[in-house]
Amino acid sequence: MATGGSRFSLGGKVALVTGASRGIGRSIAHAYAEAEALVAVCSRSAEACEQVVAEINSAGGEALSVPGNVGRLEDCQAIVNAVMERAGHLDVLVNNAATNPQFGPLLDAEESAIDKILDVNVKAPIRMTRLACDAWMREHGGSVINMASVAGIQPEPLTGAYNASKAALISVTKTLAHELGPTGVRVNAIAPGLVETRFARVLVETPTIHDHIVGQTALARHAQPDEIAGAALYLASDAASFVTGSVLVVDGGWTA
Repeated sequence: MATGGSRFSLGGKVALVTGASRGIGRSIAHAYAEAEALVAVCSRSAEACEQVVAEINSAGGEALSVPGNVGRLEDCQAIVNAVMERAGHLDVLVNNAATNPQFGPLLDAEESAIDKILDVNVKAPIRMTRLACDAWMREHGGSVINMASVAGIQPEPLTGAYNASKAALISVTKTLAHELGPTGVRVNAIAPGLVETRFARVLVETPTIHDHIVGQTALARHAQPDEIAGAALYLASDAASFVTGSVLVVDGGWTA
């Protein structure tokens, strides 16, 4: 293991971050590039991916664009294939892409909305992890980081299908940690609290919801995306070499 300040370095590693065009994913991509990883930036929009790649490259980092929709199996395969063809290996996978098209009582949720949430938030991380392992990690080791949520630990009303998907992702994380541990692949999850992103805009911008959450948070505020990136850097690095099957809660004390 690297020692001193270098233990958080990702030099020589290739990291694929899904949902990386904005919010938490974008911050993670920048943090990994600053730690000297080659970052594969993935989202549904090729233009948005290229924008983040340009930001990283202009700051002296290295990045490449691998657009695709992780909700589709064929896209998942194409994404991993592109990383392997262009970078030669895949050491870190961050399953950050997520969706939540439903806000309201769980029993009022449309079947199509529930299906989409489960497909993107649960099945896609399983697909991406399987493909990453088949392409590289099963033979060489690696780190898989699933972006869960405190909603999967302590669910609140009106986002029931999303809550269920994140609880399922936490279970998937623990299962894969056991199954992949002998191969040297570590699998962990991050459970953020309320973060100011476009994804969480309705929660941040609705005063009754925002004040309810912040009122229960020890730090008495919500987070910025950069405050989640440090956890992702730790879990990807050699500093976390004996960490697997864990759920790292980054919620300002909301669940404390």
